Amino acid sequence: MEKKFSDKRILKEARRVIDIEIENIIGVRKCLGSEFVRAIRMLACCNGKVIVTGIGKSGIIGRKISATLASTGTPSTFLHPGEAIHGDLGMVCKSDIVLAISNSGETEEIVRIIPSLKKIGAPIISITSEPKSSLGLQSTVVLCTGSIKEADPFSLIPTSSTTAALVLGDALAITLLSIKGFQKEDYAFYHPGGNLGRRLMLRVKDVMQTGSKIPVVNWNSSMDNVLMEINKKNLGFTLVVDDNQKVIGIITDGDLRRLLVKKKDIFGMKAFQCMTHNPLGIEEDKLAVQALAIMEEKEITCLVIRDKNNRARGIVHLHDLLGKRQFSQEI
Repeated sequence: MEKKFSDKRILKEARRVIDIEIENIIGVRKCLGSEFVRAIRMLACCNGKVIVTGIGKSGIIGRKISATLASTGTPSTFLHPGEAIHGDLGMVCKSDIVLAISNSGETEEIVRIIPSLKKIGAPIISITSEPKSSLGLQSTVVLCTGSIKEADPFSLIPTSSTTAALVLGDALAITLLSIKGFQKEDYAFYHPGGNLGRRLMLRVKDVMQTGSKIPVVNWNSSMDNVLMEINKKNLGFTLVVDDNQKVIGIITDGDLRRLLVKKKDIFGMKAFQCMTHNPLGIEEDKLAVQALAIMEEKEITCLVIRDKNNRARGIVHLHDLLGKRQFSQEI
């Protein structure tokens, strides 16, 4: 086999497959139009679930699409068409929308459940290359992939067709996410078992840094000391406190760059002359995801946790929320 198939030939075949699938994806993109818009508007207004159905390789893709929808705020479940005719159709309600995947539009198991879906009254959105097929003609909305060329030499094995369905499914889910205003904190809520989700559902006090880890300088400190503290704690900023240890300001890397752009002699300045007054903070009992939302809204990377006397109890950095600092230390 090694003699018959050279490295060059192996790579050539792999590139041929990928090129064919890319061509099909481009074809799917060209087919986007008013039907896709109708589908999005229907799904955005859906008061029930999105029931995704398909069989074989299309079923595998359907499960993935359903999972992506569910994890991005659109309730969804997968319905195996073979099981549907043996009782699982009971999970479909009139308020649901069915997303049916069939390249040919003539998949027997799917065509057999269409009359029941019609009787229930659930609208059908189909993903197919044949809009005039049995499935296409009975669908409320048809998302046409265009003519599909499978990537195998015989154009028989589901390759490009499943890729096209997957791409359309992703386009539906992410477009819905965008128009619904789905945010990172929403993603964390739906992913409490994931690393990011678990971390963002913690309290600020569980992820904040305290004690000697807090970068801090006196208001009258020289800029040499300010730079040493920023460099030592490696967080990109330092808090500025008065003689009673009350937080009065913050100096960030960005502050220093802006001063240098203005051609300021920063080494002739004191900390209080360079700081931004009254840095933003958050209460320690708030969720970490709320801290993240404030950072994103204000376009900052850190928040201060103060006690009742305005002294720093802790600080929380963007990297603390995302777990990047721990990750980099493990590496």
